[in-house]
Amino acid sequence: MKRFFYTVFCVSLLFSCKPSQNATASKTSETASAASNNQSTCTYWQQHVDYKMDIDVDVKTYQYKGKQQLVYTNNSPDVLNKVFYHLYLNAFQPGSEMDVRSRTIPDPDKRVGDRISKLKPNEIGYIKVNSLKQNGSKLSYETVGTVLEVALAKPIQPGESVTFDMDFDAQLPIQIRRSGRNNKEGVALSMTQWYPKLAEYDYEGWHADPYIGREFYGVWGDFDVTLHIDKNYVVGGTGYLQNPNEVGYGYETGTVKRPNSDKLTWHFKAPNVHDFTWAADPDYRHDTMQVPNGPLLHFLYKSTMPKDKLENWKKLQPKAVELMQFYSENIGKYPYDQYSIIQGGDGGMEYAMCTLILGEGEFDGLFGVTAHEMAHSWFQFLLATNELTNYWMDEGFTQYFGELAGSKIINTSFKKETKQTYDVYAYYANSGTEQPLTTQADRFNYNRSSSIAAYYKGYVFLNQLAYVIGQENQEKTIKEYFKAWAFKHPNGNDFIRIAEKVSDLELDWYLNDFTRTTNTIDYGVKTVEGKTITLERIGLMPMPIDLSVTYTDGSTEDFYIPLQMMRGEKPTTATTIKDWAWSYPTYTFEASKTVKSVTIDPNEMMADVDRKNNKK
Repeated sequence: MKRFFYTVFCVSLLFSCKPSQNATASKTSETASAASNNQSTCTYWQQHVDYKMDIDVDVKTYQYKGKQQLVYTNNSPDVLNKVFYHLYLNAFQPGSEMDVRSRTIPDPDKRVGDRISKLKPNEIGYIKVNSLKQNGSKLSYETVGTVLEVALAKPIQPGESVTFDMDFDAQLPIQIRRSGRNNKEGVALSMTQWYPKLAEYDYEGWHADPYIGREFYGVWGDFDVTLHIDKNYVVGGTGYLQNPNEVGYGYETGTVKRPNSDKLTWHFKAPNVHDFTWAADPDYRHDTMQVPNGPLLHFLYKSTMPKDKLENWKKLQPKAVELMQFYSENIGKYPYDQYSIIQGGDGGMEYAMCTLILGEGEFDGLFGVTAHEMAHSWFQFLLATNELTNYWMDEGFTQYFGELAGSKIINTSFKKETKQTYDVYAYYANSGTEQPLTTQADRFNYNRSSSIAAYYKGYVFLNQLAYVIGQENQEKTIKEYFKAWAFKHPNGNDFIRIAEKVSDLELDWYLNDFTRTTNTIDYGVKTVEGKTITLERIGLMPMPIDLSVTYTDGSTEDFYIPLQMMRGEKPTTATTIKDWAWSYPTYTFEASKTVKSVTIDPNEMMADVDRKNNKK
């Protein structure tokens, strides 16, 4: 999701360790290996679920009926006695956890505020399960807020596949947050988090978290979705349209023909994804643009927008091609054959093979949100971290690459953006309100804290890694991380283990201090006397030190002070001197000539929370 700006700163059972199959195959691997994993090497497993859904939509009442069949494979070594489904739309009802939390947190999201509490019965969202069977046997279940708790007729054994059949009714709410109808730009249907979604079970157990405000985590699988909707509506979203000729939808030409029937049937298939999203509107214009040696990009946006806004969408299209090429080159090749950029939603939000964004802003904003949301196709939709616990790997890494891409494609200043990001993080670290990055995303005391942690501190973590291990090693780490963990569920340790293997350095301290504590980095120049330089560590977090020294004769020399617990050094052209052990609060060494001035971290890549003492 595109970060929104607060005024804080401007304020198994794994069968074998073999590679997973290609994402575009019709049937994908049920289990996948991992190169390095705190869930244990070559014992990594993940669950698999195939969805088949048939949905009948009434565009006048915003209600729909669904039939869902799931084939769920238990690749875990555990016997499962129950399962859980997410019923996300139930959050949009007066008295829901999302409603109450929004009305009691000190700084509510302005998009939500108290709006849910005021919804009328025909404006709320809901998913009502009418029947549920396991291999033909009726099941007992209970709806508890946004979670369906299901008692199984028979436990699911390790390696076993079972079939769940469900009938359900649903109503799409007034657009408040992500899902909804008739958003502020007039898009009719933003169908996100719209179906009963099986909760993930992994090495940590079940993740049947209530939907309170943050984001998502899902089971990898294949989707086969059939939609029956008013003939005047144009549909786009996740997956590959199977019947373009039947719906009169010119996916290649961008033309739309509407046959004489009350409803059209749209049939989509999406291989190896962990969510399915779509949007629909009678006024959607549909354009396509091919990425050379890449996917076909689809653009769906309202034809009723003012002329200048329509021109922005045309201008966006070749830039979106460049974005896709940039990410594929610098992270890993995008593996699907299509990606859709769709006007809808309440800002910007990433989904499988598509994004929903607001579309009426200025071009720079339209490009920026597209750059961010497209980057999410790598960070969270291919590298499928749990967004409730590892949101900083999702949002922070995405924000970093979105800004980096912008600097290459539309000549924005990556250096300026990075400095502002570091400044916001430093403000937060010094505010007394910081909570560790390991805080569950809904448990932050302030929405502001959650936002800064996810977008800003996550960005700093990745940029600062280049300071710790060297720029080339950081760039290689990203690519190796993608190779090892695409189509899986990585966590922070999985990422840092890749960085360790690439750099041949010990980095557990970096992950621990920066993500699991609120320890801060603060180094200072204590004294300069003749040739003798004494530095001090003031904050609790250790770091290696880049140091620039200017001598009285006008010459300069760069030094590198390795951190002893790294057990090695990054590649550098600077003069490497003796290690600094963390527990020693000061460090003294002799320069070769009389010293005029000393600067710690002259390139400002270290997230020092007090730079005033970095120079003397």
